[in-house]
Amino acid sequence: MNLYEHTIIARQDASPSDIQQLTEKYSKIVEKNDGEIIKTENWGLLNLSYLIKKNKKGSYIHFKIKCDGQVISELEKNESIDKKLLRYLTVKVKKFDLKTNYFNKKEDSEKENK
Repeated sequence: MNLYEHTIIARQDASPSDIQQLTEKYSKIVEKNDGEIIKTENWGLLNLSYLIKKNKKGSYIHFKIKCDGQVISELEKNESIDKKLLRYLTVKVKKFDLKTNYFNKKEDSEKENK
């Protein structure tokens, strides 16, 4: 089993319930194909570096997945068809960094440090 970090960017007009549905949909695809979701992070609405399909912002969802390459192929095949998504990216990693939350708000991280 390989370790992957997979990030999808949903359209900026997606509601929180749409984001939840996308998260559940792609989690089920991974689990149905004998993969395992280690961690799911909702990074929220962030600015894009450049316009993608006339969108300035996107809702980011990040998955840490333990699975075979065939599962990623199936996942990306479904994502390429989905009209709610702007982009997706999968990176194979050697180990997960489960401690650091890079997209926490500053107030949240200051509370954790105290």
